[in-house]
Amino acid sequence: MQFKNIIGHENVKNRLIKSVNEGRISHAQLFLGPEGCGNLPMAIAYAQYISCQNKTTVDSCGECSSCVKYEKLIHPDLHFAFPVATSAGVKEKPVSVNYISQWREANMEQPYLSLTSWQAKIETGNKQLLISKNESESILKILSLKTYESEYKVMIIWHPERFNIASGNKLLKIIEEPPSKTLFILVAHDSEQIISTILSRTQLVKVGQIQVEDLQKELTKKYGIEPSIAHKIALQSDGNFINAQKLIEHSELDEEFHELFKTWMRSTFKANVPELIIWSEEIAKTSFGREKQKQFLKYGLHLFRESLIKNYGNSEMERVADNGVKFLTNFAPYIHGANCIEIIELFDNAFYHIERNANPKILFLDLSLKLTKLLRVEAPAEAE
Repeated sequence: MQFKNIIGHENVKNRLIKSVNEGRISHAQLFLGPEGCGNLPMAIAYAQYISCQNKTTVDSCGECSSCVKYEKLIHPDLHFAFPVATSAGVKEKPVSVNYISQWREANMEQPYLSLTSWQAKIETGNKQLLISKNESESILKILSLKTYESEYKVMIIWHPERFNIASGNKLLKIIEEPPSKTLFILVAHDSEQIISTILSRTQLVKVGQIQVEDLQKELTKKYGIEPSIAHKIALQSDGNFINAQKLIEHSELDEEFHELFKTWMRSTFKANVPELIIWSEEIAKTSFGREKQKQFLKYGLHLFRESLIKNYGNSEMERVADNGVKFLTNFAPYIHGANCIEIIELFDNAFYHIERNANPKILFLDLSLKLTKLLRVEAPAEAE
């Protein structure tokens, strides 16, 4: 992966290149940014640039033996750790090396990889993906070996939010005092979910949302769509390349979420408890899965945000797909300054507890009952 293949973020690329050329490579770095921003390909491009034998002032050469291996993610001094679970092929004590072939395939197919796509790739069903104590032991073993070809040995840890206390603590010492010429790059989306003792040992590299103009250019080039349509999609996707691709490809999942959310809100507003019980049972089914439940909660938060924007009358900032415009017009008036903070907190807490294996049926029913009251709160009177 070369820097030129990453959408936007020119300032971040320039800072990383400058740090390498000035010999200021921090041994533990956190590439932090929202999903779909490109922080994973950015981390790989950074590692490739460090290892490149003929680097320029703007990018790796892409042609030397090191770059060729990096492009295929098979360089012997490039290592990965990522969340996994048991599957049909890995019955117990799963670690990243068990899935390295699928990992390479997934990244070659889609460098802007999401956790949901990764779970589908390795076919772990609805199991929670984690970075376990066994993974930490595997990392320690890998990093105890000497480098093969490059000056630096690189360990990229994707989603360090998935460490538990035991697995995280095992790596504290090596992250703080790694072997010579060893580089840790943590690629994360939510710093609040990372164990604080790991977080404090890293240097932050912020990779924000992709700018609308940069995303628009990429969509126009990649999909051959009109600039005006690409601009609208770039706005709707909120700087997330993964979401932009879904909008272009008319994701069935988005359609499912839209219908599910409409049904839920209508039952909630009517305070129809029997319907809400049935709805909660449906979303709690094993076939839906925890990762999908978390995605659905994020989708709800997105619509609440769009409702608030619509209420303020700034159509330039609206980022909702066409199938949701009519629904949002009717729904938005019920989301306002008197209830929005409490609603957002409810969804944030639900997301937190779903991640920690709360019973989804009880959680969504409780959330529904609380929403029946909040949606009936009257909007504050406008100042004259």
